[in-house]
Amino acid sequence: MVNSLDNNPIHQVVIVGGGFAGLYAAKTLAKAAVNVTLIDKRNFHLFQPLLYQVATGALSPADISSPLRSILSKSKNTKVLLGEVNNIDPEAQKVIVGDEAIPYDTLIVATGAKHSYFGKDNWEEFAPGLKTVEDAIEMRRRIFMAFEAAEKETDPEKRRAWLTFVIVGGGPTGVELAGAIAELANQTLKEDFRNIDTSEAQILLLEGLDRILPPFAPELSQEAEASLTRLGVVVQTKTLVTNIENNIVTLKQGDEVKEIASKTILWAAGVKASPMGKVLVERTAAECDRAGRVIVEPDLSIKEYPNIFVIGDLANFSHQNNKPLPGVAPVAIQQGEYVAKLIQQRLAGKSLPAFAYVDRGSLAMIGQNSAVVDLGFLKLKGFFAWAFWLLIHIYFLIEFNNKLVVIIQWAWNYFTRNRGARLITGRESVTELEIYTSETNKQQPINV
Repeated sequence: MVNSLDNNPIHQVVIVGGGFAGLYAAKTLAKAAVNVTLIDKRNFHLFQPLLYQVATGALSPADISSPLRSILSKSKNTKVLLGEVNNIDPEAQKVIVGDEAIPYDTLIVATGAKHSYFGKDNWEEFAPGLKTVEDAIEMRRRIFMAFEAAEKETDPEKRRAWLTFVIVGGGPTGVELAGAIAELANQTLKEDFRNIDTSEAQILLLEGLDRILPPFAPELSQEAEASLTRLGVVVQTKTLVTNIENNIVTLKQGDEVKEIASKTILWAAGVKASPMGKVLVERTAAECDRAGRVIVEPDLSIKEYPNIFVIGDLANFSHQNNKPLPGVAPVAIQQGEYVAKLIQQRLAGKSLPAFAYVDRGSLAMIGQNSAVVDLGFLKLKGFFAWAFWLLIHIYFLIEFNNKLVVIIQWAWNYFTRNRGARLITGRESVTELEIYTSETNKQQPINV
């Protein structure tokens, strides 16, 4: 066990990760009597809740990204380092970045999570997830390339496979992706092609539980499903994906097994902790859950290491309602702010009560003029929920220029029904994709 915070007037705080949790911890410490070092392998903060709009061409990556140095430029006690932490030494109180050892008095680890395929990592080749800018660009490439390939395809069965989009996971990300792709097919792209009718695209949303949006009130889940159905999305609940291979999705619904041919399969079904979780477990003997998240104390520290905090998606905080808090931005933001305040209180010889998450509600966009909002005491759906969703997301965007650009882009999209960021990028050529798909789909498509 190491000593807790001391009274050194220049207390060294190292934050690993510039997502919501790490960034809000740094911002809250901006005027504290400490030195802060924020380390991230990316030089920008990414507003992940809007990644699906990058994946569907509504926004560009720069619209939802902000350079960390720019965000923290006025925090004179804070420096930003570009690098990846690959190890920690809790006894010497150092983090290892490449060949450099950076000392700390307090360590905050907020490296987040990535998508999980529940042990079927080979599925990632066929079904990309959505956690990074690169993920969104790859997803965007596949979505728009599918329409381009269908335009050139003369075989009806193969064309149908190109126009079949399968989204695995009925949480907010899956619901928002399904709605956005349906709007692309039915509105944005409808007049752009000559050989295909994009409105014939089949969008399938698969969920293993008995309803989509499980964290929401049942009536809002029903409203979301009804809204998706009106957009042309086929929602299939109580559906388990048992295999994804060669552009074929194998489903199990009760005792029935089905196969669906689809060239565009998108993953929104699960997450697992970043590799730093394993490092912390090995170095501190901390416990972790099945998803690799580190089990933390009521003050978000690691047991026996009160000066090491784990926050955001990497943390399993189960001291409230006896179940882990969800991996959403509000949880990360509140945890980052709490730890920053706790550090300042400890340096003043004081303490804070245990962390308590204040759930202010859940939101999910279905499509234009359609969303669901669950505030607990108030439940909204339709246009008012959609307007509320827009305001909340604009509010939480980090920099003013991002807010302005997104407002203008959304206004343009709303009045023109157009999406200006429909770029196919990520691979060197279209031919490469065509070779890839022909090699990985040699069997005849099966449709249900």
